[in-house]
Amino acid sequence: MIKTEELIKGFKTAEARWARFGPYYAMFPFKFAFDIVKKYSKKGDYIIDPFAGRYSSIYAGAVLKRNGLGIEINPVGWLYGIAKIHPANKKDVAGRLFEIYRKRNYYSLNKMPEFFRMCYCDEVLKFLLAARKCLDWKKNNVDATLMSIILVYLHAKLGEGLSNQMRMTKSMGINYAVEWWKKNNMTKPPEINPYELIMKKINWRYEKGKPNIAESRVVLGDSINELKIIASESNAKKFSLLFTSPPYYSITDYYADQWLRLWLLGGAENAQSLKEKHKRRFSNKQEYCDLIDNVFGLCSKIMKDNSTVYVRTDRREFTLKTTLNILKKHFPNHKIKTINRELKIYTKTQTKLFGDKSMKPGEVDIILES
Repeated sequence: MIKTEELIKGFKTAEARWARFGPYYAMFPFKFAFDIVKKYSKKGDYIIDPFAGRYSSIYAGAVLKRNGLGIEINPVGWLYGIAKIHPANKKDVAGRLFEIYRKRNYYSLNKMPEFFRMCYCDEVLKFLLAARKCLDWKKNNVDATLMSIILVYLHAKLGEGLSNQMRMTKSMGINYAVEWWKKNNMTKPPEINPYELIMKKINWRYEKGKPNIAESRVVLGDSINELKIIASESNAKKFSLLFTSPPYYSITDYYADQWLRLWLLGGAENAQSLKEKHKRRFSNKQEYCDLIDNVFGLCSKIMKDNSTVYVRTDRREFTLKTTLNILKKHFPNHKIKTINRELKIYTKTQTKLFGDKSMKPGEVDIILES
């Protein structure tokens, strides 16, 4: 059994190396995820996270030999979960990388917008167009693993990824990025061989092997629809721990924030908020209430009677009160307590982990035990 301390210290084991996979704007600190799974579950238990993000909760459970089910509506987070929990064999991933790289010259750059020509050198941009067209990431595990690795390094600081100077976690807006590059005399992107860079990242990621983890399910979809299916299964009432962090009301738009990675997955060539339900910023209070109510209501149908519910949420009054009232409604026989999480406990909030320095009202953990 790997110790949590080994994960904190660095990258000495496969479990530690894959634990940090996938930059995401809001996510559980991985030490926190391991601590909660250890405290509120035991080996062989089933854990569910209906807002899985990059699957830190499910990965922690899998490393600690709990069986997990995570649901995520954003394909970027889902792919990070696939790579961590079901990584393909290194040899197959490396071979597929070479195949995609060889196809790069089939693609023309004539119609590519100014942003892309400033962000990526020709060699990288042709490679990305080949990956965008040819990787069957929804159905093929090798392609999903490779796409996940490319997504991680799609944009980052100079020398760390495939792009011109950018933040790693959040995709910059087109106009902002172009103006910033022009202002800082960085309109010419760095010359990078994408095959060599991604192969180097693959070698490092697999250097300690693949993580030794329990079987877990990684689901892409809307939690309401997926939970209805799960609740209809004959052995549905088996989950011992519900461990999640729902989206915070009117905080951020995860699709707009990840627009460049979503472009690589076949999306639009610009940052935009999607019109599809549950794929945009939650600025409508009734829609937000309905989402939380439906998800936790469906979860209550698949939890054991002696289950634990652990929810991290926003400290602002509307989000906190809404979440508390809905949890009380669906888990009326559970005892409830709350913990205000100060920065000194885990040093950084979820949204501060990758460069968000704006002031936050803080977060609250809600724990319900039977």
